[in-house]
Amino acid sequence: MTLALLCLHLVVTGVLLPRRLAGSARLQARPLAGAALWLALMASFTVGLLLTAHHAVEPFAHRPAGLLGLLDLSGLLGRSGLLPGAAPAGPVPPHTHDWWLLTAGGALLGALVTAVGLRAGRARRRHQAVLDVVAVRDRRWDALVLEHAHPTVYCLPGRRSRVVLSRGALRLLDERQLAAAVAHEHGHIRGRHHLFRMPADTFALLLGPLPLARLGRSEVGLLLEMAADDAALEQVSRGELASALCALATGGAPGRGAPAGGAALGATSTGVLARVRRLARPGSGRIRPAWRFGVSVLPLLPYLLVCAPHP
Repeated sequence: MTLALLCLHLVVTGVLLPRRLAGSARLQARPLAGAALWLALMASFTVGLLLTAHHAVEPFAHRPAGLLGLLDLSGLLGRSGLLPGAAPAGPVPPHTHDWWLLTAGGALLGALVTAVGLRAGRARRRHQAVLDVVAVRDRRWDALVLEHAHPTVYCLPGRRSRVVLSRGALRLLDERQLAAAVAHEHGHIRGRHHLFRMPADTFALLLGPLPLARLGRSEVGLLLEMAADDAALEQVSRGELASALCALATGGAPGRGAPAGGAALGATSTGVLARVRRLARPGSGRIRPAWRFGVSVLPLLPYLLVCAPHP
């Protein structure tokens, strides 16, 4: 029964919910909260996967706890025949060694995320070294100008962050459009959006075919672009930002000249049409406390369902 409940959790978080949430206008209205929800789903799936592996190896190692333990205490499992002989028997302790399992799994996942981050950091540093040689500092836009005919605008986040403009972008965009594109990139840098992308990239690297991994990575990228759009709207109008996005998107293939592997974030790298449509809609609302609480609890949900202690 415990294993079945965990498998149900994996199906819901790994397959059903991602397909339901992909492209959600409600998440796009609050893009940072939406990105946090996708990452919480990935964390919840990972915890559920670790517990599933443990209970598959030792299916009868413990009395039911969590939700199953509550049913056990009420005698419902015994009377229903799902767990013959089950009867109320006092407090059900937590599966303490499951914390060791979660700790080991969390440490392994943290190491993988760190490895992905270090690889992206090395790519950024290599690209920065090239830019320091071939690009020219433009103090007006607080950016590096790359002598390239293709119009592109992107940023290299990190401790030595940079915004990069190509000469083609300077020729293509007017002053207000350039201001909008540069403000978008500074929004990425101030928001440290590359840190949001690292766990999503790691999860996709490990479980690429899974809908949660495949859709989650693209959705997190799109939502972070929308969050940077929101940051840019503090300095420019919606029309100016939308026109800059459209001009860069129709100027050629986006992102040429930027490093691969998620090391850079570009103004037109993801979902231009969806972002322009969003800019045409009214502003987003506030994030409710219940939303924050749900996102915080979601990673622990598998443990609470099957392993948490109760009286």
